[in-house]
Amino acid sequence: MTVEHVHAMDGHDHSGVFHTHAPVGKMKQAFIFTLVILVVEFSGGLISHSLALLSDAGHVLTDLAAIGLSWYAINQSNKPPTENLTYGYHRTGILAALINGIALIFIAIVIIIEAYHRLLQPEPVHSLWMIVSAGIGLSINLYLGLGLRGEENLNVRSAVLHMLGDAAASAGVILGAVLILYTKWYLVDPILSVLISLLIALGAWHIVKQAINILMEGAPKGISLSTVATAIRQIQGVYDVHDLHIWSITSGKNALSCHVVLDGTLSIRDSQAILRNIEHELIHLGIGHSTIQMEDAGHPHPDSVLCADDASHQGHGHCQ
Repeated sequence: MTVEHVHAMDGHDHSGVFHTHAPVGKMKQAFIFTLVILVVEFSGGLISHSLALLSDAGHVLTDLAAIGLSWYAINQSNKPPTENLTYGYHRTGILAALINGIALIFIAIVIIIEAYHRLLQPEPVHSLWMIVSAGIGLSINLYLGLGLRGEENLNVRSAVLHMLGDAAASAGVILGAVLILYTKWYLVDPILSVLISLLIALGAWHIVKQAINILMEGAPKGISLSTVATAIRQIQGVYDVHDLHIWSITSGKNALSCHVVLDGTLSIRDSQAILRNIEHELIHLGIGHSTIQMEDAGHPHPDSVLCADDASHQGHGHCQ
């Protein structure tokens, strides 16, 4: 029974469960526009002597690397599976997202260190140049970030986080520049730098955690193992479920494997009808790729729904 057959039986479109499309053309556009922002903000930071603007330019530099890496990773993820990489290259994007997140945390630390020195010895800045440069960065980042905001791909979301974070940072730089323009209080510049770095680090940490969860094959966000096990047990003809694993191949592409206990007298045709019902229920739970082993009550297995592969369970089945 294929996924397409399940779709036809259900009468609903579940294609989003199985495919995670990434906008390659938009990522290329984002790379070019981000390069423009980098040149504008770096030049503006040098002219205005603004640490906040230079810090944001440093963030944009990591954005440029992140978007370029994301662009590369998306192209890699479209490659077909091979004998060595049976799931294809989907995890390339997750690795890129992890690298992006770590890079952002690192740059945030560098910004905070430099801001500390500026707090001890404030330097005058030219606020008008700050406003012009940050205004250009704000406009382009909002255009790019909002245009990609609806994407589910974790790697694209990582890039969007970079863009929207930069937009927020640019808005803060503009407000700070206006304040400096009227008050000449130059401590605003390093204070803004610290706030920008904290914003960067917070968003990056969320991306890092999610990427690690996928690489560790943890349960996808929003999917409860106990809820899935209960749903499978409620299928007519299913007596029990065990050795249940749920993970993400990549962001938005969830998979499951398990053993289900059926009546040993059932024919293959009868058991296939139960299998179709299980697959149908899993689709509604956001799980599109499933591998289900069917067995009778006499098959040796541990009592727990989770895989038990330690020595204390030897002789009671094994994990797959």
